[in-house]
Amino acid sequence: MKTLSRKLSSEEIQSFGNELEEMRKEILSKVGQEDADHIKRVYKVYRYTEALGRGLLHFSFDPITFVLGTSLLTISKILNNMEIGHNVMHGQYDWMNDKRFNSRTFEWDIVSDSSQWKFYHNYMHHTYTNVIGKDHDYGYNFTRLTEEQKWKPTYLGQVFANMFLAFNFQWGVGAHGPRVEYMEKPKKQRTKRTYKEYRDVFFKKIELQLVKDYIFFPALAGLNFPKVFLGNLLANMFRNLWTYSVIFCGHFTENTETFSTEELKNETKADWYLRQLKGSSNLKGGKLFYVMTGHLSHQIEHHMFPDIPAKRYQEIAPRLQEICKRYGQHYNSAGFIKQFASVWKRIFAYSFPDKIATKIMEPRNAKARKRLDALSVQTITIEDKELTAVS
Repeated sequence: MKTLSRKLSSEEIQSFGNELEEMRKEILSKVGQEDADHIKRVYKVYRYTEALGRGLLHFSFDPITFVLGTSLLTISKILNNMEIGHNVMHGQYDWMNDKRFNSRTFEWDIVSDSSQWKFYHNYMHHTYTNVIGKDHDYGYNFTRLTEEQKWKPTYLGQVFANMFLAFNFQWGVGAHGPRVEYMEKPKKQRTKRTYKEYRDVFFKKIELQLVKDYIFFPALAGLNFPKVFLGNLLANMFRNLWTYSVIFCGHFTENTETFSTEELKNETKADWYLRQLKGSSNLKGGKLFYVMTGHLSHQIEHHMFPDIPAKRYQEIAPRLQEICKRYGQHYNSAGFIKQFASVWKRIFAYSFPDKIATKIMEPRNAKARKRLDALSVQTITIEDKELTAVS
């Protein structure tokens, strides 16, 4: 696959990795009260918006309060999933010894079971980021996004399949869990539990979510049952659209790269850092936007340091960009609209056989070649960390 980054020598890769390790230690030494205060504030906003949103849905009778109630419930569900759920289950706040923010006990407000999510996301996805055949998050096994995936006629419909997935994202994420966990567990462990047992964990979580959103809270509203039911349905749908958009921008933009299992042989920690950089992409925005994405706007920093409290990624980003620039490595970052458009360009292009897909993606390939040509006349001086032109 074409790359926008300069090919590094083994010594340069090791030096790159050493700089990131030093930065990681420095950032970890700062983690403390500021991070605890941040996640507690977000938690309060999540609880208040949920209470106010549900209250408005239950006791209001006009369209304005219905829209306001649904909007607040949507915000609450997004905060629960993104800034709280995703980051807490990465263990970013385990050191607080607060059961609300403990990765071992936290359960979130979607149909995906937390224990299954931690296996296929924290372990499989973060270990094998963008490795075709090992990272099951790459296209979720039904979307072709690179020529390394063999084309099949069923991919012709992947644009429409992704539209459906976007509106129902929590179901796709939840259904992903039992299959990945069953297939990827060592055979000895797999024989101890049947696939049905893994699937039953998912079904149990579905039952809890459906009862809560579509029976319990609507029933509490009495005659307002249909309105509360609809408000919950819309809040879940808007949350699905947002999380789909943010998560797909993290790894499927035009210039994110893929890898083979062969490339993992003898991979060092420094090689791993480099793969996380090339396989991820960021979104530019403001502080509120970053919180609403769960700081997955900084997907590159998150993949390099998944257990560091996410608020710290804003502090890491400019320093990481400076390091990448010195080593001639592409730092994939752009606004939401640009990145999301490039995701759909990729989904559309690779729905067709390679001959057509290559023509659609050609502007990207041409840009990659031009940048590689420019980088080929430069070399890096490791000692003073400055790029020096040789011609």
